[in-house]
Amino acid sequence: MIYPKAIAALIEQFQKLPSIGPKSAQRMAFHILKMPMSEVQKFAEALVVAKEQTKACEICFNLSTSSPCEICSSSSRNKSVICVVAETKDLIAIEKTNEYNGLYHVLQGLISPMDGIGADDIRIKELLTRLTDDRVQEVILALSPSVEGEATSLYLTKLIKPFGIKISRIAFGLPVGADLEYADEVTLAKAIEGRREL
Repeated sequence: MIYPKAIAALIEQFQKLPSIGPKSAQRMAFHILKMPMSEVQKFAEALVVAKEQTKACEICFNLSTSSPCEICSSSSRNKSVICVVAETKDLIAIEKTNEYNGLYHVLQGLISPMDGIGADDIRIKELLTRLTDDRVQEVILALSPSVEGEATSLYLTKLIKPFGIKISRIAFGLPVGADLEYADEVTLAKAIEGRREL
């Protein structure tokens, strides 16, 4: 079907979003067209304001409306621990647990030679600069157990070891309530590898 130019342009813009195929883009476009004009204006304004007011923190590279971000400027955070994550969404997931009170460092990606992303394309140099602070005693690597996450973790471990700082990694494995029979081999292997003494 040939869409009017304005609708085709809207569908095309939605397709630029990650994981949005042609059918999802079409559904989103038609949903927007059914919304009242006041809601569409609020939606468009929220996009523009978020883009204009959001920036990377000058210290940890977390997305924030201020720099330094709220976490880096908080006096109640433990300054001796830095948790390294790939993206801001990973930081948010950890914050939601209410189990971690240290600082973060957002790499803004992972090493991925297949995608043309090398060590110089993510925030590794800035992390190493932060490790010269004598207060830092531990770095927690909270990177995904993907090929890219593993490669980045190995690379970072090699660079951090000379600082004499403790390096730890979050455990991977089975989610609470999961059945062993439905877990894949990699997940089971990680669960066994990350086992703890009771």
